[in-house]
Order: sequence, then C-alpha cells, then structure tokens
Amino acid sequence: MIVQSRPRFLIALACLLAVSMPAQAASSASFEDSFDAVFQAKKADAPRAVAVNPNVVPLSAYTPTRTVYSSPFEATIASLADGSQGRIGIAAIDLNTGRSVAVLGDQPFPMASTSKVAIVATYLSLVDAGKLRLDQSFALRLPAPSKKFDGSEAPVREGASLPAYELIEAAITRSDNHATDALLAAVGGPSAVTRWVQQNTGITEFRLDRTIATLVRDDGAVNPATTIDRRDSVTPIAMVRLLSGLYRGQWLSPASRDVLLGAMSRTVTGKHRIRALLPEDVQVAHKTGTLSNTSSDIGFIRSPDGHDLAVAIYVTGQGGKAGRDARIATLAKAVYEGYLTEEPSQRRAAFR
Repeated sequence: MIVQSRPRFLIALACLLAVSMPAQAASSASFEDSFDAVFQAKKADAPRAVAVNPNVVPLSAYTPTRTVYSSPFEATIASLADGSQGRIGIAAIDLNTGRSVAVLGDQPFPMASTSKVAIVATYLSLVDAGKLRLDQSFALRLPAPSKKFDGSEAPVREGASLPAYELIEAAITRSDNHATDALLAAVGGPSAVTRWVQQNTGITEFRLDRTIATLVRDDGAVNPATTIDRRDSVTPIAMVRLLSGLYRGQWLSPASRDVLLGAMSRTVTGKHRIRALLPEDVQVAHKTGTLSNTSSDIGFIRSPDGHDLAVAIYVTGQGGKAGRDARIATLAKAVYEGYLTEEPSQRRAAFR
C-alpha cells in the first residue's frame, strides 16, 4: 500500500465503510459519469456568462514559451500532451528523488472533483486543530431546483446527516457531490479551502470559488479547451506540489494523512484513467475530476519496488470523454515507464 502504516481503527473503519455506507450517500450524484451530454441544453447561455465574467481570459494570455527538452522522456511526454485537439496539462514528480516533468504546468485548468482532495485536507486540518471531529455529523447538501446562472450560489436542501468519516469516504472514493458540499459547509465554504491551501502551503495557483452544487449547475459556460476560467482552477504544477506535501505529511498529522491517502487508495471512479494501462501490481491512490469538455486524474503511483510518483493530469477536448480518458491513461503509462527506465543523470528538475 502507498500508506505504509495505518492505525488499526482506520483499517477497521475502511472495512466497516465498505459494507455499511448508507444507501442515500451511495446513490448521490457524482461528477464521474456521463458528463458530455448532461449540460448541452442551455449552451446558448454561455456567451452571456463569459462576457460578464472578468475571471475568463483568452488562452493566448498563457501562451507557453518554446521548450527544449533535455531527455527523450520529456520529449515523449510533450508529444503525448499535444494540444491540437484541446489543451492538456500534466505535471509529475518522483517523490524519491524530487525530479520532475511538466507540460503546460503553469496554466490554470478546471479542478472539477480533484478539488475534493483539498476540501478533505482542509477538514482534516481542523480535526488536527481540535475544532472538528471525524465522528461529527453533518447533513448532506442536496441541490434544489434552480435555473442556470441564477444567483452566485445554487440553492440546496439538507439531506440525511452522516459522520464526517463517512462523508470523506464518499467524497473521495465515489466523488459524491452531496457529501463534499456537506464537508465544504463545515469548513466555512470555498474561500476557507482556498485560504487554507494558500496560507499553509504557499501554493497560490490554487483557488476554489464555488460549491459543488453551483459548479454542476453552471457547468458549460466556458469551453476549457479554448478558454481559461480562473475560478475553481489549479495549475498542474501547483496540484503536484499539494500532493507531494500531503504525501510527506507536511500539513496534516500522520493519522489525518492516512485518512486522506487511504481513501484515495480506495477510489472506484476513473477505471479508464491513470490506472487503466498500468501493470496490475502497480498501486494507485487517486482522485478523478470531470466537467463539460474536461477530465482529470491526480494522485500517487507506486511501483512494485517502492518507487513513488505524484502526478496531475488535466485534459480538455479530445473529441469526448472517452478520448480524454484514453489520453490520461496513455500519459500516466508514459510517466510511469519513463521514470523507471530513465537514467538519473538524464532527469531534469523542471520545478521545485
């Protein structure tokens, strides 16, 4: 396992959750299924939403400079991340050596459900501070009827109350939106997550602006393949830095770190993404994200010999969800094989 040592109560908890998760949480909506057709009916609203939003900027504002790649590995990753069918951002780091690679690593991409890692981390930091508890119960946040772009926040109603450890398991392993919004409300909303990430980690290229219910309701206003929306975005390099710090236990207690990474190791979404083309004996702990015309997968890859990688892949366009999933799988395989086969002297530290 990527988490080498886990308190006994967490192992027992994982077993309990696997058989006793309440049906209401298990049936809650997810970001991870059938997204390409969900929000097509009101695309006529998109020009109005884009025109009045100062956070939306042209892609030309982030045009990358030409890069000379110092190894065949880097050149391969850049070739596979070709953006002719929609821009692709990737960053990866060898957690054993600190060597890294990135393509469009400094461009903002929609986080979608990958933000749930930061939301859960924020909650766990408050557990560490004694302000919240894992057994503390909060009500699921269920979306109420609302028109697209009608107000800055989509209305919700309260559902069943569940303890935080069950909400965390649902939010990470099944990308449960209702559970995530319950945790988000408990920590103080999107701005509280942004503040925790930026102030505690020093990562300023991360921002969370909207609840998950609002993000789902207003999805489709911006085409992420051709336009950048700074709201609810992150750069691939920033996400890998966040993952690396969480892996190393920089901002959470060992017990809280194990809760988060343990849940990521049990993720059931994204079977056709990072894990799809990797050997069966490779361990993956990850979190997927999906919105209109964008798919992503972030997390950790461990080889059988204990080689640990952190990777963040954000893909737009590619002709549809299947094409985006395939590109993520191909890039993850190339990163895994490249780090294992490349000579250490050839690896370039692309970021720190």
